[in-house]
Amino acid sequence: MDKDLNRKKVVLVEQKRTSRWLVNELGRDERTVSKWCTNKVQPILEAMFAIAKVLNAPVQDLLTNELN
Repeated sequence: MDKDLNRKKVVLVEQKRTSRWLVNELGRDERTVSKWCTNKVQPILEAMFAIAKVLNAPVQDLLTNELN
């Protein structure tokens, strides 16, 4: 899949946070979070809600509205 489906990395940068911070907040594996942030793998829905919660952002802010 070569489409960027999420904006997690963008939101992290906007909030001056790092993916390492997200790893610590979620208690997840660093490789997994890295894949989420680079759009190599998409997180499951429960993980998206957990990410939104720790970032204090609506889930919609973490997703792109681009379909193409």
